[in-house]
Amino acid sequence: MRFAGIDIGSRTIKLVAVDEAGQMKASFLADTGFDPITAAKKLLAEVSFERIMATGYGRNLFEIAFDAPTVTEIKAHATGARAIFPEARTVLDIGGQDSKAISLFENGKVKKFEMNDRCAAGTGKFLEIMAKTLGYDLEAFGREALFAENDLNISSMCTVFAESEVTSLIAKGNNRREIARGLHISVIRRAAGMINRVSSEGDIVFSGGVAKNPCMAAFLTDKLGRRVLIPENPQSIGALGAALLALEKKASA
Repeated sequence: MRFAGIDIGSRTIKLVAVDEAGQMKASFLADTGFDPITAAKKLLAEVSFERIMATGYGRNLFEIAFDAPTVTEIKAHATGARAIFPEARTVLDIGGQDSKAISLFENGKVKKFEMNDRCAAGTGKFLEIMAKTLGYDLEAFGREALFAENDLNISSMCTVFAESEVTSLIAKGNNRREIARGLHISVIRRAAGMINRVSSEGDIVFSGGVAKNPCMAAFLTDKLGRRVLIPENPQSIGALGAALLALEKKASA
């Protein structure tokens, strides 16, 4: 018997299935595309399950299409993070279009959180656009930033203005690696501020697709002086949390 969680994000859809013991048995990932419900249907065909719960920005669409319960991204990521790191008290999730800093009580319940969901600043979309402007793919973008020898300040976090600023820096002959480093630092500065407003100590679980960028974890550690824990599949933490909550709901029914 399996329980599933689906996280319909702005960039990708993640599907996770767990057994009655809460152990992950399957994990799938697909692009959201222009029709998230059709993309979700294709993923659902990959696994059988008794109950499913949805999270992510597209959860309400999923609820209407499949008559399925939903859970907020905050609770889903908190639950997923604690499943992998039971002592976790702080979670940072940076996805395609928003970012979240979450602090937890000792029992794993959400204590406080802060979200940036009004613009793409400090999100995966921001980094994707900046990488393209510099002529890097996403993997190279983070790697090359680590090799920069000097800091270069990027004053704007607005995606449009930052892209213009980067274009100007390129035209002035500034080093691409240093520009990449400056962009990552500007994102980390924003994320660190969010974290400090909800939690001041302890390890940080870093979830979301941006956690796969090696530069982000390294700079976050340097900025806060706190250990950063990255799950094996950081982009699937929300879906895992939703699946575990579906299991929990079944157990309490």
